[in-house]
This record gives sequence, C-alpha cells and structure tokens, in this order.
Amino acid sequence: MKPISHFLVFVALAVASLTASANAAEAAPAKPDTAKGEATFAAVCAACHGADGNSGTPSFPKLAQQHPEYLIKQLQEFKSGKRDNAVMKGFATALSDEDMRNIAHWVSSKPAKPGFAKNKELVALGEKIYRGGIADRQIPACSGCHSPSGAGIPAQYPRVSGQHAEYAAAQLTAFRGGVRNNSAQMSQIAAKLNDREIQALADYVAGLR
Repeated sequence: MKPISHFLVFVALAVASLTASANAAEAAPAKPDTAKGEATFAAVCAACHGADGNSGTPSFPKLAQQHPEYLIKQLQEFKSGKRDNAVMKGFATALSDEDMRNIAHWVSSKPAKPGFAKNKELVALGEKIYRGGIADRQIPACSGCHSPSGAGIPAQYPRVSGQHAEYAAAQLTAFRGGVRNNSAQMSQIAAKLNDREIQALADYVAGLR
C-alpha cells in the first residue's frame, strides 16, 4: 500500500471514531440535577410521600432510597397509562423525562426510615414465603429478586424493605386482581397468593432491614 493510501485510511478511521464519540455523547442522558429534583419533589410529591420521601401515610409508599431506575419507570408508566392510577397520572403527566430523572435521583439519595412488623404470627409465615417461597404451588422466594435484606437489585427489582405493610398488601392484591398490570412476573406470582399470605408478606417486609 502506498503512503498516501495509509494516510487516507488513518483519516477515515479518525473521522469515524470522532463521529462515534459525538453520537455517543449526544445519546447519553444529561446528568441528573438533584437540586431541581428536590425542588420539584417538594412542590409535587412531598404532600403525599413526605418531605424526604419517607411517607407517613400507610397508603402512600415510601420512596426514599428506592432505585432511581425503578422510580423513573413507574412515573413513565403512570404518565402513559400502563400503570393505571388517576391521581398519579395527573401528577406524572405534568413531568418531563428530565423532571422524572431529577426527582428519582434526589429521593433515592435520601435514607429510608425503617418500618416495623405488627403481627408475630403473620411475620413468621411472611418470612417463610419471602425466603423460601411455596414449592408445591410454584411460588418463588421473594428474596431471589428483592434480595434477602429487601434492598432489591438496582435497575431490575425494587427495594421493598421498610415499605408500609398497607401499601405492599394493596399492591400485591392489585397485581393479583389485574388492577395493576405493569409487571407480568409479579402478576403471575401474586395470582397464587391468598389474602392471608399477602398480609403476611406485607407485614414481614415492613419490618425487614
């Protein structure tokens, strides 16, 4: 190959590399602005979910320390209607993708306050299901996805430890009844649980830490 040919090949490779780098930079989302996230959360979310994401009302979930990817997904699905909730749809519709990302990253940085189980008998059953599942009914252990401590697996499965028992039970019931249908996996699992098992799991995760 002649020297000029080597030079042209070099130039072509350099241009291709620069173009790829530029495209990657454009595709990468902007770094979350947690200051804006805090302000938007205070204005839109805090009344129900608490000033620091630790809701004091059992029917509203705690959001503190939740994985930001999970929170963004839920907000997007409230906005699109995939997760059906008229109240949350109203709030989510007013948020841009950037707002959602800012809120999610801010509230996920706040420490979650621990919760407490209330019923010793139910807790024992809840622990058994959470850690071992129910083999004869093909119900998997919750800890397999949500981790033994309930911390979840970032970007895949949400944190459940310390969540209000009332809220957790309501969501499992909604999955079971098809009211909440934005997770086929959870719908299939919840469909096999009876009311007592749902209450037991909810009470157990409330005190999990």
